[in-house]
Amino acid sequence: MPSYWRHVNLVLKESEIVIEVLDARHINETRNVEIEKKIEKYGKKILYVINKCDLVKKQDLEAAKKKLKPSIFISSKDHLGTTMLKHKILELSKGKNTTVGVVGYPNVGKSSLINALAGRGKARTSSESGFTKGVQKVRVDAKIVVLDTPGVFPDMEKNTEKFGKTGAVDYSKIKDPEISALKLIEEKKEVLQKHFDIHENDEEEFLEKLALKFKKMSKGGSPDIEAAARLLLKAWQTGKVKQ
Repeated sequence: MPSYWRHVNLVLKESEIVIEVLDARHINETRNVEIEKKIEKYGKKILYVINKCDLVKKQDLEAAKKKLKPSIFISSKDHLGTTMLKHKILELSKGKNTTVGVVGYPNVGKSSLINALAGRGKARTSSESGFTKGVQKVRVDAKIVVLDTPGVFPDMEKNTEKFGKTGAVDYSKIKDPEISALKLIEEKKEVLQKHFDIHENDEEEFLEKLALKFKKMSKGGSPDIEAAARLLLKAWQTGKVKQ
């Protein structure tokens, strides 16, 4: 992780504008306060880009837009909002050539955002969190160069429950996935009930019914709760569940 921070610090120093990519489903939880303080320290302009807006109802995003300024909503998957994002970058740079750093937690969609901006697959992407290992430079157009970075956590943050539900740690690798899944069910119960067609209010029983529904069983024939938890986290992290 320290080597990742060296990459991030380099990008912050080289960029005139820094985009912090946030997950529309977890806006506050995917803000990296440590990076935001560094951006302020270096005197750089910040632009909040709220990605995966296709997974959230429009009215749920309006409050966030008032708090985070300047901010743009996009869906890099559906190429929604990328033209507005380019205009905002040029507005902040006053039409001059500019270098833009892209930072954020793992798996918020930084590389996908860059590919959407550039209109072609210049930044390597993967659905697995932590895929980007170093700084990548991508020319978006004649005036905009973007620097991609590996996703990083704040140094002191060890919240695996949060990492699981935000996708910062891949569903296949997270330890104790039940903890993250139970918290996600608690917070997004109605959404998950609708998606999986399981109408159970108790979080643990929801996971049991999910295991039974998808035939995730342990050797003894009882519901495999860990497998069900990973299944739920996979659906959430990969954008299969819409709010």
